[in-house]
Amino acid sequence: MTALERKKGKDLRGQQVFLRPEEGSAHARVSAAPSDQLQDALLRLAAVVDVRSLRGALRDSVQELLPSTECVCVYLLEGEVRLLCDDPPHELPPEGKIRNIADQLKRCQCAGLPPPELPEKYRTHLAAPLPAHRRAVVIPLLNQERNNAIAVLLVACNPLSDQDEVHLNTLERHASVACGRVQAIQASNQRPLLSPSPLQSHNALLHLKVSEQDYCELDRNILQLCGELFDLDAASLQLKVIHYLQQQTNSQCCCLLLVSEDNHQLFCQVVGDKVLEEEISFPLMFGRFGQVVEKKKSISLQDISAEERRQLSSMLGCEISSMLCVPVVSRATGQVVALACAFNKQGGKRHTEADEHAIQHCFCYTSTVLTSTLAFQKEQKLKVECQALLQVAKNLFTHLDDVSVLLQEIIVEARNLSGAEICSVFLLDQLSHELVAKVFDGGVVSDDEKEFRIPADQGIAGHVATTGQILNIKDAYSHPLFYRGVDDSTGFRTKNILCFPIKDENDEVIGVAELVNKMNGPWFNRFDEDLATAFSIYCGISIAHSLLYKKVHEAQFRSHLANEMMMYHMKVSEEEVSKLLVVGIDPVIEIHPCYAEFTYTPRSLNDDTTPMCVLSMFEDMGFINRYKMDMQTLARFCLMVKKGYRDPPYHNWMHAFSVSHFCYLMYKNLKLSNYLEDIEILALFVSCLCHDLDHRGTNNSFQLASQSVLAALYSSEGSVMERHHFAQAIAILNTHGCNIFEKFSRRDYQRVLDLIRDIILATDLAHHLRIFKDLQKMADGGYNTKSRSHHSLLLCLLMTSCDLSDQTKGWKTTRKIAELIYKEFFSQGDLEKAMGNRPSEMMDREKAYIPELQISFMEHIAMPIYKLLSELFPGATELFERVSANKEQWTKVSHKFTIRGLPSNNSLDFLDQEYELLQAQGAFGSDHCLNGCLDDTDGSQCQ
Repeated sequence: MTALERKKGKDLRGQQVFLRPEEGSAHARVSAAPSDQLQDALLRLAAVVDVRSLRGALRDSVQELLPSTECVCVYLLEGEVRLLCDDPPHELPPEGKIRNIADQLKRCQCAGLPPPELPEKYRTHLAAPLPAHRRAVVIPLLNQERNNAIAVLLVACNPLSDQDEVHLNTLERHASVACGRVQAIQASNQRPLLSPSPLQSHNALLHLKVSEQDYCELDRNILQLCGELFDLDAASLQLKVIHYLQQQTNSQCCCLLLVSEDNHQLFCQVVGDKVLEEEISFPLMFGRFGQVVEKKKSISLQDISAEERRQLSSMLGCEISSMLCVPVVSRATGQVVALACAFNKQGGKRHTEADEHAIQHCFCYTSTVLTSTLAFQKEQKLKVECQALLQVAKNLFTHLDDVSVLLQEIIVEARNLSGAEICSVFLLDQLSHELVAKVFDGGVVSDDEKEFRIPADQGIAGHVATTGQILNIKDAYSHPLFYRGVDDSTGFRTKNILCFPIKDENDEVIGVAELVNKMNGPWFNRFDEDLATAFSIYCGISIAHSLLYKKVHEAQFRSHLANEMMMYHMKVSEEEVSKLLVVGIDPVIEIHPCYAEFTYTPRSLNDDTTPMCVLSMFEDMGFINRYKMDMQTLARFCLMVKKGYRDPPYHNWMHAFSVSHFCYLMYKNLKLSNYLEDIEILALFVSCLCHDLDHRGTNNSFQLASQSVLAALYSSEGSVMERHHFAQAIAILNTHGCNIFEKFSRRDYQRVLDLIRDIILATDLAHHLRIFKDLQKMADGGYNTKSRSHHSLLLCLLMTSCDLSDQTKGWKTTRKIAELIYKEFFSQGDLEKAMGNRPSEMMDREKAYIPELQISFMEHIAMPIYKLLSELFPGATELFERVSANKEQWTKVSHKFTIRGLPSNNSLDFLDQEYELLQAQGAFGSDHCLNGCLDDTDGSQCQ
């Protein structure tokens, strides 16, 4: 080839891309078209036929590419492990430093090599240490199939520039092919051949009586073709190979039908001398082309169906008069990677056996280059798609403030990238173990009732969520996991599905994306799978950041709440702690003789004495000694909890104290230690103290309706107020000098906090109603002390029993509690009216009929609770009887209650007169004690 011809070739090829073998396509370097020297070197290597010419070609090529070269020492592999040099004759030491470098299969540039490993001739130029301006370069040439060094070059030169590196990358690839060819020639002792496969092709040509002159011409042509195949653009490489095939087979047109990696699809990029703007693809599952791939045998025009012939004619743009289709087999894998097709032999003739062997002979030399270039093109395509993914990531990260909008953006981007007709994204709800979709192609669903939920272990999406593996379904209706009911009802037809997991930074599945119906192909291919895998990473990152963004906002809300709480409450002073502990802890018996009996009313105590009573209960239940609680810490904790309550009519500190006292009563009278562990009883008692911390006198519905800060913080989790009460309890425990669990082990500390959380959340009556059937089942079947679920259920039941314990006291207490509750309810109702909302009947002072509401509450809520308690604890029977008696009393006094809401003085004292009258008439019977400490404020009549 002349310099002018090379210049033309360079102008036509334009920019070329070269790779370092050790860097891969992700770090490809871009260089101008190969220089004239490089092309000369490649052609020189393509023409070598023996060991002597190979050594000379390697030396000349390196010296031509690296003008500063002082010497080149060439070692070639002989046998399995020996690397021999001929000038002077010697062997590379098998255990020396040079051999170690070569075995790493990567080029190495250093400041010199060990002198004992080098012959005298090369020591001057290669032995260490070399001056700073000189370098020794070790270049191993690799056998890609066996992954070992088949030659080693030692080069003394200046430090390598970037351009030198690029030239050496290209040279190494072609030199490796040349070494492999010469090795095959030596092994077969035949004509110059590249490998055993070309040898078979050569013998076949001889069998066909190809003349020596024709064979030599063929061999020169194929060597020239090999020298030209340095393109890293698959289309350019195919153009050269196709042009060669057209010449050798005397055909009007040739093309390569490339086989997809999953062996399910053929695609064509180049037809004749034309590079297609969009590659053509068609299925490989049916027809004779599939048999060619499977059986690796050639076919001709008469072997294909009319439909296949029509498809080919459409692709070529002309009628087909003759055809030869030959499988191209990868030398590395033994699999068919392409079908070489020649069409319309000149002169109206049919393709011959010689044409078939000429094609086979061509690909014996070029199949490796073809497959590697196609692989590189795929990586380059993926690189381009990755650039697109970076833009996608940029788009996604602009929607982090709203997860729903982010998911909508993910759907749009996923559909665009993959060419899918429909896309759906599900997020995994860990609590319910469901996949939830609130975003569809049509937009965002704002109504929670219309969100789509499916079990996380069912169907295609459930399978992917469970296994964490991508699932590519080419025929949806034939897949056992696909449910056709939706298609049947909507008329939509699902053809194929690509479903992939979305994972967080811990590689845990947080969602699933489902792509339906490939629009620009028969189904989703291997490339779509790779793209989906890469895309899922960006999805996971963006969703994780969106959730983090939400947490930042939640932290701001928490900060606001903390500031609000600190402004409202005062810190506990050391004087207060010292004053509480100055005389030690009072024994329970000194508080009141009946303090440990169900008949005692804790609301009879003075508010100032309640902190000491709490300490007395801690002491009497043995918690202080058992858990080595510091007295100062415990006292400060109790005072802090007391100050953590606001002063609404009912949900105040006195309510919390009464609830805690009832927990103490159950411990003393029902022998809870036979049913629960000590740490569970401690958690229950502390939960009773803290269960309504910072209650504002309004319920969960009001928080949601008013869009309060609490609702913004907790509405997505439910039980808004209960979660706030628990958060406040944790805030107190985290306050310096208030952590009563500070001496717990890490395991016990985590457990007691988990217990307190679950118990406080159980004070939401909605939660109680959800688990009531389970509670009844436990009571009917008998409590099992070894069952963890029974422990959990019992703790919930006990907490609810404590929370409603005012209903187990005497009539005057029950009546007084109703008065406080409805004062609080009606205040909320007034606020709701001021907001323009309509309150519920029980909150509306103009509509609420208190006796009826009380009777309904006791009949449907309180009585079933204490009935269950009496079934589990025989000692709790009196509690159920007392609640029943109070309900009966509300029935008896209802005829005196002729108004809605509360009287003008907000007092229900007038009901006591009716109660005393009925009591005097013996309306309650002699077996029902309603005097004494039940209604006596000082408890003086309690025996």
